[in-house]
Amino acid sequence: MVDLAGIAEAVGACVDLVGVAVIVVGALVVTAVLAGRLRRDGGRRQGAYRLYRQNLGRAILLGLEFLVAGDIIRTVAASPTFTSVGVLALIVAVRTFLSFSLEVELEGSWPWQRRRAARPPDTPEV
Repeated sequence: MVDLAGIAEAVGACVDLVGVAVIVVGALVVTAVLAGRLRRDGGRRQGAYRLYRQNLGRAILLGLEFLVAGDIIRTVAASPTFTSVGVLALIVAVRTFLSFSLEVELEGSWPWQRRRAARPPDTPEV
């Protein structure tokens, strides 16, 4: 007989590992790009810090998505008890808040403000 709970646990752990790897590799790549840019530009920091923060935030956001997916796989597929689903809901809520906060920090505006800003002035709202 196939141990679905064991498989779900292993897959969830792999997805978690991918999420951590995305964050670590993203941070290393973004830092290397910043160092190269500062060296190339003679140490001038015009916009380099802002670009560094934006790209690092994107790597963290992507990693968080993988971590949430790993939690969902392990909790729902392995043994969905009321307690485990409650813990999952709390973890997803915290990570969603972090993702939302990072997104606002990266874009500099609330999500509902971006749509209005991107729409031409004479286009009616939907």
